[in-house]
Amino acid sequence: MTTVRNIFPGHLISRFGDVPWDPLSLPIFQHLIFFWGGGEYLQLRIYTHKPRTLNDLKEATRQEIRPIDRQLLARVMDI
Repeated sequence: MTTVRNIFPGHLISRFGDVPWDPLSLPIFQHLIFFWGGGEYLQLRIYTHKPRTLNDLKEATRQEIRPIDRQLLARVMDI
């Protein structure tokens, strides 16, 4: 956490971070789990690019988010 806080001063979002956030808060929690948590949807797709730098990770994320169907996003938001 210290390293992350040093890289992003004043911007750490976590239960004990600079920007407090309850990790079990809904509906954000459900949406994060669908798209990112537990090796699901986006995480598997993004890491097939094998990003080695932060810029690589950002670009891989952009490439995988662009083609997501708007109807899928609407259904996830309705969960």
